[in-house]
Amino acid sequence: MRGFIVPRPFVDRFLIFLLLILAPAARAQQRLLTIDDIFDPAKKVNFGGTVPNIRWLKDGTHYLLANDPSNSNVPRLQKVNALTGAATAFHDAAKMEAAFKALGGLSDADAKQLANRGSYDFNHKETAVLIKFANDLFLYELGTDTALRVTNSAEEEVGETFSPNDRMIGFVRSNDMYVFDLATQRERRLTTDGNPKILNGRLDWVYQEELYGRGNFEAYWWSPDSTMLAYLRLDESPVHEFSVVDHIPYHQNVEVTPYPKAGDPNPVVQLGVINAAGGATRWMDTYKYQPADFLIVRVSWTPDSKKVVYQAQNREQTYLDLNFADAKDGKSNTVVHETSKTWIEVIDNPRWLKDGSFLWQSERSGWRHLYHYASDGKLVRQVTDGKWEVRSLEGVDENKGLVFITSTEYSHIAPQPYRIKLDGTGLTRLATTDGSHRMVLSPANNHFVDFWSDLNTPTQTRLYDTEGKLVRVIEENKVEALKQYKLGKPELLQVKTRDGFVMEAMMLKPPDFDPQKKYPVMSFTYGGPHSPQVRNAWGGTTGVWYHALAQKGYIIWVCDNRTASGKGEESTWPVYRNFGELELRDIEDGLTWLKSQPFVDGLRIGISGWSYGGFMTSYALTHSKSFKIGIAGGTVSDWRDYDTIYTERYMGTPQNNPEGYKKSSPVHAAKDLHGKLLLVHGTIDDNVHMQNAIQFVYELQKAGKQFELMLYPKSRHGVTDPLLLKHMRTMMTEFIVANL
Repeated sequence: MRGFIVPRPFVDRFLIFLLLILAPAARAQQRLLTIDDIFDPAKKVNFGGTVPNIRWLKDGTHYLLANDPSNSNVPRLQKVNALTGAATAFHDAAKMEAAFKALGGLSDADAKQLANRGSYDFNHKETAVLIKFANDLFLYELGTDTALRVTNSAEEEVGETFSPNDRMIGFVRSNDMYVFDLATQRERRLTTDGNPKILNGRLDWVYQEELYGRGNFEAYWWSPDSTMLAYLRLDESPVHEFSVVDHIPYHQNVEVTPYPKAGDPNPVVQLGVINAAGGATRWMDTYKYQPADFLIVRVSWTPDSKKVVYQAQNREQTYLDLNFADAKDGKSNTVVHETSKTWIEVIDNPRWLKDGSFLWQSERSGWRHLYHYASDGKLVRQVTDGKWEVRSLEGVDENKGLVFITSTEYSHIAPQPYRIKLDGTGLTRLATTDGSHRMVLSPANNHFVDFWSDLNTPTQTRLYDTEGKLVRVIEENKVEALKQYKLGKPELLQVKTRDGFVMEAMMLKPPDFDPQKKYPVMSFTYGGPHSPQVRNAWGGTTGVWYHALAQKGYIIWVCDNRTASGKGEESTWPVYRNFGELELRDIEDGLTWLKSQPFVDGLRIGISGWSYGGFMTSYALTHSKSFKIGIAGGTVSDWRDYDTIYTERYMGTPQNNPEGYKKSSPVHAAKDLHGKLLLVHGTIDDNVHMQNAIQFVYELQKAGKQFELMLYPKSRHGVTDPLLLKHMRTMMTEFIVANL
């Protein structure tokens, strides 16, 4: 075939045409991230997109969708048909608003706000909502014209709940328990000795933080038949108090809180049962647990309301007992006894089945798995098994004999949804997309909402049936803004320690990476037991900040030491009674691999972390010469300064392990500081107190070591005020650029 010649003017015009078409796309991908893009409250870009706020309704067919309050075109709350996506207003907000206006004592703005919330505490029938507002409780029966003011007191009510039959509301006021009878509209005080030192039905700081969940005040539990309440009575008298000072008000605000430090007395706990109708408390027989500083770490009931189910541990948490106590006379017997050469971590209450048997989660094999027990505590069988973890028990379909879980069977860094038969066979993965999945199972056990993301993709939301078939994409969440920026490509890697443990790692190179150049490295760590940071999941705002640092010419490195890896409880056991040493050794083994790469400048490596990660950063800079800089936020500098329940679980008490505490604390090694250290702390941190930073500062000063310190007023264990957060990330970025 003979060739032909294209005229030159035509070629020139065609090239110009291509440039005009392609140039905008090329330019769009060349933007560099700024701190304003990520953190400025007025200018920041929404890199995470839209993640629906979904709660299944009890019919199992519909879910409740909370819409963004700025979108006035749709109701704040919608009832959505899960299969079709058809949505209607969940309730008549105008009618609800009018009911609150008619109640009196509330402004028009307050009434409007109460009627247009994004979430409510529902009764069990989902026919009424309980609202806490201005330190009082309000009730509204959906669809009616009247609202009810449940409380009208100068004192705050906390821990409010509906009774299982929806006829009463429980709450705690001034550390005493109350019940409000909806039929008579009268409240009844159940306990009378509550005071600042005696907490009835209310959790103290350490029980919230380390056992029952941060911000959870509730320490009472209704019997299923609504006739009784089991509750904890916490006596704070022996607990030392700690003062946190807010220096911003003209007259300082001083918070004084009972805070048991490692080795100091814990609150004295009792477990009682009281009738909802009132009367004397019946104390459960916990007397075998001596001395009195044992822990009651979970409480529930048997389905027949005859027995209180409670889990108890000794102070150092080397065992855990599952006990059944007779609600009438308090006599107690141990049904399951968990032991360990190190510690036992509390997981969850038993999951009851119709025949009175129950599912129990245990890490006795070194990996969290499900066990099926008969009602008398006899083991029927182990349901799940393997070198992987059950991360959550989502539901049970007894009619089909199926259990729904999320687990790490497929990937240690990306939990997936599964089902398995009660007899332990038929393990089936229900969503096959690589990446992390969060499963929210329908009450009917026929569908689940799946929240999925990976390293490069913000969370997407889909509906699956429980056979694993995709039914509907709820929110694809295409974040167009990400396409405008010049971003590097995160890589997931595995690196072996010197003794062969496989560590998971993530490396992010600069977007214009040149393999012929040598780059400084900024590494990030947490390091604490069973707290992995390497996840095949969208990294949120922090992950976007990593990209901003990479654009400035840094390799970002996150590598989970073995005890933080999430690879079973067995991977954490080697840290027992000695924080810091093994974690640092593993971190340095990761650096050994990193330094072997021709594009890494081994003399310019930084490390940063918060909380346990702040401890690890401080420990690394005082026990290693591998790091040029370190940024330590919310640092535990001496483990004697941290609370009993967390610290003693892993370290024992200082009385029983004085050498371990001394070796594990950076304050005792301040004279060995190497590299440039930046300490960051919130001045009203009520978790890791600023005392940790001050003690470390003092030792560094006495040792003649120079460092930098930044304090954030009105910030607790984390900087959350948007303006202060922007300041902090700006300051951290500038510190890295100036010193690495």
